[in-house]
Amino acid sequence: MSGDDPQADNSKMKTSPGKMLTRCEWARNDLAIRYHDREWGVPQHDDRVLFEFLVLEGAQAGLSWDTILRKRENYRTVFDSFDPKKVSRYNERKIQLLMNNEGIVRNRLKILSAIKNAKAFLDIQKEFENFDSYVWHFVDGSPKINGPKSLRDVPARTTESDAMSKDLQKRGFTFVGSTICYAFMQAVGMVNDHVVTCFKYPSR
Repeated sequence: MSGDDPQADNSKMKTSPGKMLTRCEWARNDLAIRYHDREWGVPQHDDRVLFEFLVLEGAQAGLSWDTILRKRENYRTVFDSFDPKKVSRYNERKIQLLMNNEGIVRNRLKILSAIKNAKAFLDIQKEFENFDSYVWHFVDGSPKINGPKSLRDVPARTTESDAMSKDLQKRGFTFVGSTICYAFMQAVGMVNDHVVTCFKYPSR
């Protein structure tokens, strides 16, 4: 995670006179702060939301997460609230509409990937009853609580994300390299990488 807001660092916010709320240093603007405080690292088990993050993390490839956060509401609108059944049925006409929409990342390969991944996502739901059961088995069903002291201590990939990436690719997913998978795991709380000084770091 890295902010691209040129304004001053807002990762420390006052909560009361004389006290500061310390956050992970990448949360530097209002959107990032809201996302950091409410979602990042929180265990997520809703299949629709899990699919949303798969699409968004794939869309982020080569871009900043701040860019994706700014486009997120537009994505929800044009991608039918990330309903994988609807996305799996997108045709060429829909693809062209998406390519002409400035509110999303207009990359044809990423759009085609979202459609292909929706189909593979539905296949996993049929096999495992839900995607949640499938994806969480890569961390044995429980969040991995890490204890990074700074962003420098946060890995870009792990053995778990390597395994997840390899299996997803085998099942037909694209834009699911290990780095993307690890970002997904962070986003949906499969791993918790809040730095130890952050107010969101879980007490043990």
